[in-house]
Amino acid sequence: MKILIADDHRVNRRLLQVLLESEGYPIIEARDGVEALDALNGMTEPCVGLIDWQMPHMEGPEVCRRARAREGAPPLFLILVTIRDRQDDIVAGLKAGAHDYVIKPYHKDEMLARVRVGVQMVELQQSLLDRVRELNEALNRVKTLSGLLPICGFCHKIRTDRDYWLQLEDYLARHADVKFSHGVCPECFKIHLEPQLEQMKQHG
Repeated sequence: MKILIADDHRVNRRLLQVLLESEGYPIIEARDGVEALDALNGMTEPCVGLIDWQMPHMEGPEVCRRARAREGAPPLFLILVTIRDRQDDIVAGLKAGAHDYVIKPYHKDEMLARVRVGVQMVELQQSLLDRVRELNEALNRVKTLSGLLPICGFCHKIRTDRDYWLQLEDYLARHADVKFSHGVCPECFKIHLEPQLEQMKQHG
């Protein structure tokens, strides 16, 4: 999972980069608040962000607030990193949209532990979103099969929404995720196959 490091100090970014890359995390860097927000808005996959509080153009809490306000975006876990250690600052940062709060100077083991928690949380959110999408797709398939189906009275083909005619097996396989094993019911056996077997016996 990608980790965004947003800090206007190059040395701070480098220290975090070395620490996180040693754990195998790919890194994205931002040098100010606007770059950080642009990076978060451009994310197409889940992400953990380490957001410095004091940055040019846009401070960390505002970055968190705007990033959390996006609709339809992949899950994020945002950690504010700052020297501000007053209770009021911590509360203000969390209210702005940060999920966690790390006070500088931080211990590297603490930082890695908090990042791992963020990764786990984001992975869980993504897993839930995937499951909801799968359930919605299954529900749509059920709704498709619960409606009125136009079917030919002679060959029993089914007409699709695009005016194509499909065999019943093909239609159900596409919309209900089923497979068929063909057999012969007793009635059809008596009507169709039994006379043929009798003929074969007579000519045999």
